[in-house]
Amino acid sequence: MTAREDILGRLKDKARPEPPPAAWRSRRQYADLAGSFIEALSGAEGEVLRAENLEQALEQLGRLLEDLQARRVVVNDEAPLSDIDLSSRWPALDWHIAARTPGDLREFCAAADVGLSGANAALAETGSVIIESGAGRSRLSTLLPPVHIALVSTSLLTADILTWAAARQGASLPASLTLISGPSKTADIEQTLSIGVHGPKRLIVLLYD
Repeated sequence: MTAREDILGRLKDKARPEPPPAAWRSRRQYADLAGSFIEALSGAEGEVLRAENLEQALEQLGRLLEDLQARRVVVNDEAPLSDIDLSSRWPALDWHIAARTPGDLREFCAAADVGLSGANAALAETGSVIIESGAGRSRLSTLLPPVHIALVSTSLLTADILTWAAARQGASLPASLTLISGPSKTADIEQTLSIGVHGPKRLIVLLYD
């Protein structure tokens, strides 16, 4: 036995496994989760459009794509987008669905006008959208195009990240989580704010009931 194995063996014998502490739950309360989310995201230079249902949100999406003069759109293959025949609804656009459409995803994203995604949660405290990694969910879709549009159901709203994490306790974690709180922002030493240097210049959330 080497010295290293001897030390590790003794440490293992002394180990006293302890159960993890209970998840800390926030005491913050929001009477209107949707209103707080909209206020927080708007304050972070993000944009929110409200819709009464998914169909109305899709109608707003169509108008947005037209206003943006979008031609190439990359889409994460996730709810609610995976259940919608986008190419039939908007046949004039060039669509690339992550993990489904053949071709180089990175190359398409680099030239795309819009990245379209769903979300896994939305935080009222900070106006953040949480997107988990997984099959059909590419970070390139949400970070490379100049505009990111997320379709978010109000059922995904929660108070803050601590409340969200507490509700997930015991669930398996994805390889990565992306928290998006408005468009990409950075500042130099003189605190001059620049938008869209390291990611999308616009984040638009279609929040539907």
